[in-house]
Amino acid sequence: MSFTRREFGRLAGVAALSKMVPNGLAQAAGEQAGGKRLGWCIIALGRISMDHFMPGVKQSTNGKIVALVSGHREKAEKQAAMYGVSPKAIYSYENMDAIRDNKEIDAVYVALPNSMHAEYTIRSAKAGKHVLCEKPMATSVADSQAMIDACRAANVKLMIAYRCQYEPVNLRAVELIRSGTLGQVQAIESAFGFNIQPGEWRYDRALSGGGPLMDVGIYSLNACRYLTGEEPAEIKAFSSVIDKDGRFNTVEENVSWTMKFPSGIVASCNTTYGASMNGFYRVHGSKGEMECSPAFNYEGVHLTAHVGNHQVIDVPDPQHDPAQFTKQAEYFAECVWQNKTPKSDGEEGLRDMKLISEIYKAAGLPGL
Repeated sequence: MSFTRREFGRLAGVAALSKMVPNGLAQAAGEQAGGKRLGWCIIALGRISMDHFMPGVKQSTNGKIVALVSGHREKAEKQAAMYGVSPKAIYSYENMDAIRDNKEIDAVYVALPNSMHAEYTIRSAKAGKHVLCEKPMATSVADSQAMIDACRAANVKLMIAYRCQYEPVNLRAVELIRSGTLGQVQAIESAFGFNIQPGEWRYDRALSGGGPLMDVGIYSLNACRYLTGEEPAEIKAFSSVIDKDGRFNTVEENVSWTMKFPSGIVASCNTTYGASMNGFYRVHGSKGEMECSPAFNYEGVHLTAHVGNHQVIDVPDPQHDPAQFTKQAEYFAECVWQNKTPKSDGEEGLRDMKLISEIYKAAGLPGL
């Protein structure tokens, strides 16, 4: 993954200003669009939608929630009342294709279980709506490509919700590497995991496509790519199931993998559903090292760097959830109105899907 100078300069500038001018990107996008708000249809009313994305849109200056898709009418009606959505704009999964006739809807946010991302992205594209889809993009490489093809054919935008690529502290980490402050990067370590509870759909392979690698390991994979600006040239991996309690009958419990990049940088990553692993990355360079911990949380992201013998760089993010979701939604609105390809577009999601497939196969598991 690589940034153009223009993209990096603009996003880094937003990161630097975000603490002084809240929602600076949103204000700029709103001005450019003449105060117009992007009309969002939320597909699936789960935790990430109701607790994070929808409040994020509500706090934005260039978006509004205008429609909902849910299999639970009562829940949808409660959410509709909170966000001023007309009861006529509540759809079921069976009749959601009717969103094509709702001119208030500009874009959809797809937050279903992974196995449903492709179907509802493709249906939304055929309805003429732009798509912001949660990660991982899908459960197979073929489905990911089909999503790209459908959105291209319908001439709508497709963005994968890699919110960390728009988060100010992560952007500062990229800047420290690109500017040469850390010198030549030699190695990266990263991990992310948690002890999954019984009853979660995430350890049902039919719904998730895989275990922790698909869910939280993807953060470490994507971070190594945006930190280096390179694509892995070699991958080695191992997987295991330690807890024989029935949770991991169809997915892995642990995955550990290493990547070698064309420049020679090596990265070592771990992910698990069996223990708490604070999501972090540590970067070692010839002039210093930096650590972002936590790196992937919805708030409290914190970067520290030690350069030379004396220089200490400390970059906390004082913003609170749902600020990251607000930035993500605002950026997507800007892409729609200015006809720009999102930085984390479908091709970006597809690259991760291909790499996850390689990691699985290197660990002796089925690919995607």
